[in-house]
Amino acid sequence: MIEIHAVTIDAHDPYEIATWWSKATGLPLGEGDKPGDDEIMLRTKQDPFVLFIRVPEGKTVKNRLHLDVNATEGRTRDQEVERLVEMGATIFDDLRKPDGTGWVTMLDPEGNEFCVCRSQAEREATAG
Repeated sequence: MIEIHAVTIDAHDPYEIATWWSKATGLPLGEGDKPGDDEIMLRTKQDPFVLFIRVPEGKTVKNRLHLDVNATEGRTRDQEVERLVEMGATIFDDLRKPDGTGWVTMLDPEGNEFCVCRSQAEREATAG
């Protein structure tokens, strides 16, 4: 058996994109991480953590693995999408449905895909 220790995301500038994700999630960077480092950790409450690692090549195709995130702090999925757009993310594919279900696939400032899903409260409100 194995356990997942980290989810690693290739990056042109690990510090810059990790800082963006830190602002988006409220999670802190790893202790001692600084601009110019080849690896920057985004510390989660428990493993796995998210690791941004410098690679020489740019992103050219769709991610095979991506993060799904939920709104927190009383925000809805749609409010979270608006907040992330204001922070520099872009909407890649809007899969929201008229009944309120669905998600939005977005791109972070380096073009990595992630999905914004409904919050737990939104899912509970439409359950059953």
